Amino acid sequence: MKFNDIARHKQLFVLALPMILSNITAPLLGLVDTAVIGHLEFAYYLGGSTVGAMIITAITWLCGFLRMSTTGLSAQAFGQDNSELNCLILLRGIIVASAIGLSVIVFQSFYLDLALSLAGGSEQVQFYAREYSSVRVWGLPAALANLVILGWLLGNHKTKVVLWLIIATNLINLLLDLLFVIGFGWQVKGVAAATLIAEYSGLFIGLSLIFANFKQKFFGLFTSTKHLIARITEKAALLSYFKLNRDILIRTLCLEICFIFMTFQGARLGDDVIAANAILMNFLMLISFGLDGIANAAEVMVGKAKGENNQKSMFVSVNVALFWTGIFAVMYSLLFYTGGQYFISTISSIPEVVEYAQRHMIWIIALPLLACWCYLYDGVYVGLMQAHVMRNSMLVATFGCFFPVWWLLKDYGNHGLWAAFSVFMLARGVTLAWHYQRNRYSF
Repeated sequence: MKFNDIARHKQLFVLALPMILSNITAPLLGLVDTAVIGHLEFAYYLGGSTVGAMIITAITWLCGFLRMSTTGLSAQAFGQDNSELNCLILLRGIIVASAIGLSVIVFQSFYLDLALSLAGGSEQVQFYAREYSSVRVWGLPAALANLVILGWLLGNHKTKVVLWLIIATNLINLLLDLLFVIGFGWQVKGVAAATLIAEYSGLFIGLSLIFANFKQKFFGLFTSTKHLIARITEKAALLSYFKLNRDILIRTLCLEICFIFMTFQGARLGDDVIAANAILMNFLMLISFGLDGIANAAEVMVGKAKGENNQKSMFVSVNVALFWTGIFAVMYSLLFYTGGQYFISTISSIPEVVEYAQRHMIWIIALPLLACWCYLYDGVYVGLMQAHVMRNSMLVATFGCFFPVWWLLKDYGNHGLWAAFSVFMLARGVTLAWHYQRNRYSF
C-alpha cells in the first residue's frame, strides 16, 4: 500500500471514529428508552412509545435534508476556503429548520390525528402514542436546528465537537429518562419529556460551541444586519438551496414511507409484534448509525475533494471508505449472530415479545451485509451534492422493490415485512453503485 493510501486511511478514521461513536450513542439511547419502557408490565407501553416516537421522528427524518445538504455544502465551502459562504449556509439552514418546526407545532392537532389514524394498533397503543407525541412535538424546532448544526460542524471537519455535543445531549436524555420514568413514575410521558428537554439543551450547547470555535473567523464578515439578511435571502442562492433540498426531501420521504409502513404494519399484526419490532428496529438503528460514521467521513472527504476539483482524491476517498464499510458490516453481523438473543432478553422481560424478536433476529444478522453499500454511497453522493441520483435510486428501491416484495410475501406476516425491507436496502446500494461506476469520471 502506498504512503498516500495509508494517509487517506488515517484521514478517514480521524473523521469517522468520532462520528461512529457519536452516531452510536443515538440508538444506544433508544435502546435505553426501549429497555426502560420494555420492563414495564404491559407490551402496549412499549408499543405506544414506539408509534409515538415514529410519528415525531417521521418529521425529523423527513427533514434529514437539512443535515445532508448542510454537510455537503459546507464541506465544499471548506474546500474552497470560503468563510462567508460557510457562515451563510449555517444561518440559512437554522432559519429554515426553525420555520418548519414551528409550522408543525401550529398544525399539530391535524398532524397527530392523521398519523394516529394511519398507525392503527390497539386502544392502549393509540392512547400512549398520543401521550408521547403530544409532548415531543414541542421539541421539533430545536431538533431540526440541531440537524443543521451537526451537519455544519461535520462539513467543517469538527467531528470531535460533534462527538461531545451528541454525548452531552444524550447523557442529559438518559439521566432524565431514569429520573422521570423510574424515579417519578411518569411512564411513556416521562420518556417524551426527557427527550424534549434534551433537544433544547443540545441546541443551546451546539450554538455555544459554534460561537466558541468560529467567532473569530466569522466576526466582521458582514458590514451590517441588513447586508447579512440580503445575503441570506439572495434569490439565486435560495433557489439553488431549495432545489437541492427538494431532491433530498423526496429521497428521504421514500425512506420514511418504508420505515413508517414497517411500524404501522407491525402495529396491525398485534401488540407483541410491534413491541418485538421496536427492539429489532433499535438494533437496525445501531447498525445504520455506526455505518453512517464511515459514510459521514466520505461525505466530508468527497465534498472537500469536489470543492478543490481534485478527482483523484475523490476516487481514493471512495475506495478507502468502501473497504472499511465492508469490514464494519462483517463485524456487525458477527456481533448480532453471537449476542443477539442476549441483547433481546436484556432489553425486554416480556416472554412473548422476547420469543418473537428472537425468531426474527436472522434479518438483523443479514442486514449489515445487505445494506452497508447504500449507507456508503449515500455519503458519496451527499459530498458530490448529486441529490437527484439519490432521489432516483430511492424511488426505484421503494416502489420497484419494497412494496412489490412485501405484496408478494405478505402472507408470511412479519417475516415478509422484513424480507421486503432487506431487498429495499440492497436495491439502494446496487443502484447507487451502478451509477457511480458508470459516471465517476464525469463528476
